[in-house]
Amino acid sequence: MKKMPVISTDLELNGVIRRITEKFHDVFVPEFLDSAEEGLEYLKYELPEMSIVNLSDFKIDAKKILDDIKADPWLHYGGIIGVYIRKDTQKAEEMVKNSNIISLIPRSEMVWGFYRVLKIIYQNRHFLFHRDLQRDLLKTISGTFTMENDPFQIRTYINLITNYLFNLGYLSQERRDRLHVALFELLMNAVEHGNCEITYEEKTRWLNEGKDSLDLIREKLKDPRIRDRKVYFSYRIGTDASTFTIQDEGNGFDWRTHLSDTKSKLELHGHGIKMTRLYVENLRYNDKGNAVSFDIRHQTGKGDVVPGLFANRQEVVFQDGETVFTEGEESNYLYYIAEGTLKIYSNGKHISTLTPEDILLGEMSFLLNNRRSATVISEGRSVLYKISKNEFMNVVKEKPHYGILLARLIAQRLSKLNTHVANLKGKAM
Repeated sequence: MKKMPVISTDLELNGVIRRITEKFHDVFVPEFLDSAEEGLEYLKYELPEMSIVNLSDFKIDAKKILDDIKADPWLHYGGIIGVYIRKDTQKAEEMVKNSNIISLIPRSEMVWGFYRVLKIIYQNRHFLFHRDLQRDLLKTISGTFTMENDPFQIRTYINLITNYLFNLGYLSQERRDRLHVALFELLMNAVEHGNCEITYEEKTRWLNEGKDSLDLIREKLKDPRIRDRKVYFSYRIGTDASTFTIQDEGNGFDWRTHLSDTKSKLELHGHGIKMTRLYVENLRYNDKGNAVSFDIRHQTGKGDVVPGLFANRQEVVFQDGETVFTEGEESNYLYYIAEGTLKIYSNGKHISTLTPEDILLGEMSFLLNNRRSATVISEGRSVLYKISKNEFMNVVKEKPHYGILLARLIAQRLSKLNTHVANLKGKAM
């Protein structure tokens, strides 16, 4: 993994981070930055996959950092670990709202909490990548998280999954938030009512006494029989939809009666499953009632988050069969693919197909002052954002990191092309 910026002036906290990252050898390499300006410059030019921000550091304008990241989420897609002191809980939660937050860790729990987060990330590093992997992961991927009965871990796993789907353009921000709620409700049910065997009546009495439900879980986990149980969170992510299954090691419950109860009750708790049914598709249980599955349909052929570079540009819509540009034309514009499918033809032969996953169209001839080397035709409806060379250069002068991003994208394309050519030569020999 590349270097991991740590934006913090707290020497004691930084020492903890250094000692814990060393346990993972060279996988996580912290780069300590002591100002918002220095931190933002690093984020813009390095585009790290993961960052740590001390949200309670009075010497650092953490809000400015988060606001800048959220101003262009397409560019700043890396995950964020936020550290805060307890009295700043509400402020910290508000700052990271609608960002790619991986985990929020209280300063007092940093020693054990940060290690657990890094361990989860280390074991599931592919969920932190965006453009580098999205071309390669257009087929189905699947796996299972084996989880402790720990709400802290639950939030980290959920953030990894929901941010990943959002960054791939599979979910809008609203649907990402809904999936987050659904997963949290079902996973907490697996911990509380499944593995910990907390009944509805028991939890009601506990809450009526003004106690925290997390303390009730901790009480239950003192029993080794319960503490050793696990929650299994399985995922299957395809191009059109994702399927999730959550299974605990408890005795199950009468889900048929629960789902058929349509009476409206304004209680302290107990509405999680009914609310979840509004957010997901095909919610289903096994007979025993200790495993639940559901589906999420993806938005396809559409990039939900538009780069800041193109945010104020007018979109251009092409209908089925319309030509975007033709072979031999002057290359006056670079295009960002927001939606649709584009067929590429050279000398009358179909050579490639581009979608929003390919991000850009026509960047090579645009930069090299060459005429277009191919003809591009829309298959179905396509939405593009175009920008002239003059506009592009003006933006790069203002935000040089966009030039670096473009260079990286071109390098990835050339690397992919070189691999393809090498494979062809290998087959010919």
